Amino acid sequence: MRLTVAQALVRFLAAQWSERDGVEQRLVAGVFGIFGHGNVAGLGQALAERGAGTGDALPYYLARNEQAMVHTAVGYARARDRLSTLACTTSIGPGATNMVTGAALATINRIPVLLLPGDVFATRVASPVLQELEDPRSYDVTVNDALRPVSRFFDRVNRPEQLPSALLAAMRVLTDPAETGAVTLALPQDVQAEAYDWPEELFARRVWHVARPVPEPAALARALELIRASRRPLVVAGGGVAYSGAGGAGGALARFAGRHGVPVAETQAGKGAVPYDHPCWVGAVGHTGTAAANELAREADLVIGVGTRYSDFTTASRTLFGRARFLNVNVAAFDAAKHAGEMLVADARAALEAFGALGDWRAEEGWTGRAAELAHAWHEQVSLVTTGEELTQPVVLGMLNEVARDGVVVNAAGSMPGDLHRLWMAREPKGYHVEYGYSCMGYEIAGGLGVKLAAPEREVFVLVGDGSYLMMAQEIVTAVQEGVKLVIVLVDNHGFASIGGLSEAVGARRLGTAYRMRGATGELDGVFVPVDLAANAASLGADVLRADGPESLRVALTKARESTRTTVVHVETVPGPGPATTAWWDVPVAEVSEHEDVRRARAAYEAAKRDQRPYL
Repeated sequence: MRLTVAQALVRFLAAQWSERDGVEQRLVAGVFGIFGHGNVAGLGQALAERGAGTGDALPYYLARNEQAMVHTAVGYARARDRLSTLACTTSIGPGATNMVTGAALATINRIPVLLLPGDVFATRVASPVLQELEDPRSYDVTVNDALRPVSRFFDRVNRPEQLPSALLAAMRVLTDPAETGAVTLALPQDVQAEAYDWPEELFARRVWHVARPVPEPAALARALELIRASRRPLVVAGGGVAYSGAGGAGGALARFAGRHGVPVAETQAGKGAVPYDHPCWVGAVGHTGTAAANELAREADLVIGVGTRYSDFTTASRTLFGRARFLNVNVAAFDAAKHAGEMLVADARAALEAFGALGDWRAEEGWTGRAAELAHAWHEQVSLVTTGEELTQPVVLGMLNEVARDGVVVNAAGSMPGDLHRLWMAREPKGYHVEYGYSCMGYEIAGGLGVKLAAPEREVFVLVGDGSYLMMAQEIVTAVQEGVKLVIVLVDNHGFASIGGLSEAVGARRLGTAYRMRGATGELDGVFVPVDLAANAASLGADVLRADGPESLRVALTKARESTRTTVVHVETVPGPGPATTAWWDVPVAEVSEHEDVRRARAAYEAAKRDQRPYL
């Protein structure tokens, strides 16, 4: 079959499927793209020729920002348990390099996305061409090489003959639960338009079987022995629980915890691994954790990490877990080996089901009972801080939690991920979508769009601060264009509140963290910048509701939920009480300073750092 490289690529992607547990779905469910000279005559023409409407095998979506469309693909893939994703195409030049941030986010979070940037001419007949980076050391370097370190697989297709092997390798990585992340195929613009005689079998329907690795018997025996020897075990549930389908009220983790009396703490990616009303739930763990989970973490004799990569927030920069030993269940050996733990390289659901061999073993009765008491006390504290007459951020979250019900909350950056981790009462894993591997400002609206595309039957509530909103709000236009309904709760506190607090704590005096005009002294300490973000959202095509108190917020959220259109609920928050962190985070403080507050902060930092342990 004689087709251009771009036509062949589009036809191939439309024929790829994933399968796990007998369920098949399209591996690449669509293409987001912004066209320029580097991809319009290649991939642009190929998509147009195939139709690319929403009823076609490979629909096309117009994005407004290249970074944002990668975030949308991440949101989509995460909502689909990494079994389906979206492709993203850009021109060579700034369009391609704009995707680097999104690629890093995808790879850090172990989420599959396919990136198809245009590239300079493989033939070099007119070099240097528009937007070409000239490297005096080599003519085979282009700006797309910036995507190499943030991609799990990278290839440049300089000849048509190279396309089949590149495509097969790309699909392998996208469907490997241990090795997945951003996959980049750089496509020189002349090669995209070049014709070639392709074998028919390249375009045959192909099903990629996503593995569910089972525990190796000897490793399972060691794991069971370690669990039986423990008296105070604690599960730390990560994203692997959700992706394996082991979470939720009836999931393998809930059954394991209930049968054996093991408390379950949650990372950001693992939130909802068991419902908040499960008898063994103790909530978030780590720097943004609950008092209940962190107290148990300090006293546990065994930490059973299931599908977690143990970020510094989870371990409180390695100060949290006392003298506990680690048993790590993970599909990736890289993560299973962390903290010198006993490795159980396996799918989370398969491993938890294999733990049925524990029989009637249970954790120490006093341990299970104490976990329940601590969780009850935490529930009471949450009730106190999420109700009130003022619109503090915890009050906003409490009300949204109530209105959202079976919806999905999406967030990524600022102070809200910490408050959400502590305060949000998750009913199931798919209802909580906080990107905290990269904590990328601007992810929220784009990521929420991806979640809604993946789960159109669910209400999606995007929670975004004014700082993130100003970085990347333009995908509101995409949502409006596609008729995709989002509820966007825009929390306006006139700056970067989270970093402002951290800045003050380390002696940086909130420099650059408030949206203020320059005052008489020349410092940024004047009145607030007169920006109307609600009016901006309306100008992008969204319906807008303004809330100025708890009751009007409740009315606005309810109305937005009932609407069929993308709606922005704008709310200005005031500082207010929230639960204090009960675990440390390692942010170095200046070792010398003229200011006493910095010297005090440094002394506190050095004292806290003495509690760090190497986990050996």
